[in-house]
Amino acid sequence: MKKVLLDPALLICPDTFFLIAGPCVVESEEITREIAMKLKEISEKYNLLLIFKASYRKANRTKNSSFSGIGDKQALEIIGKIRDDFKLPTLTDIHNPEEAEIAAPFVDVLQIPAFLCRQTDLLKAAGQTGKFVNIKKGQFLSGQSMSFALEKVRATGNKNIMLTERGTQFGYSDLIVDFRNIPIMKKFGVPVVLDVTHSLQQPNRLSGVTGGQPEMIETIARAGIAAGTNGIFIETHPNPSAALSDGENMLALSKVDELIKNLMQLTKRNKY
Repeated sequence: MKKVLLDPALLICPDTFFLIAGPCVVESEEITREIAMKLKEISEKYNLLLIFKASYRKANRTKNSSFSGIGDKQALEIIGKIRDDFKLPTLTDIHNPEEAEIAAPFVDVLQIPAFLCRQTDLLKAAGQTGKFVNIKKGQFLSGQSMSFALEKVRATGNKNIMLTERGTQFGYSDLIVDFRNIPIMKKFGVPVVLDVTHSLQQPNRLSGVTGGQPEMIETIARAGIAAGTNGIFIETHPNPSAALSDGENMLALSKVDELIKNLMQLTKRNKY
């Protein structure tokens, strides 16, 4: 397996959390670099491990006309430049087994989208790259049931895995967070992440555009810290109203510093 650049020991720190953050999808190199620069500045200010997140392609849009990406090769190269220029570990989603080898050279973490977390071939392909694998818990699954997804990646010999809570489907157009899933999944011996912004989505609206409740981001994030999450995941954009994907549940880039400052006050590194 290829060497993992992200030290697993850094992902379980008893006195703080790590941050996965970035845009929903690569829209352009300019915007992606702007976001990366600001997030790195914030992570250094608060001495936080930052994993820069950006999807190179969105394969799960509701409407056929929705923006899905600028092109796989171009987007992956931009993510790779972020990794090299800012010296940041990077993360992107993959959607089928063939994409694992394609995306792996540009990132340290391959992320399995929630809707695909039971796809055996996809999980095994991600594990076989030797990269860290972040498996998002399906909206239709309990925390306990994620043990089976873990087993599939571990069967490849790759032990570098994290699990992400991102809300559970409630009715047809809302999500709720069952914070019990955080300690439940931590018992599997892997880092557990709370995806705050996706937990606040309002999917399946008649408009075909997913809504959200960004005003609740800090509330959910605070609860996650209190529940013992190892990592906080947020999507951010300089102008969420103009974002080409998931803008309605994103945090404005200008508000990330204040959010992290407030969350740090809940940790043992509470000098802020």
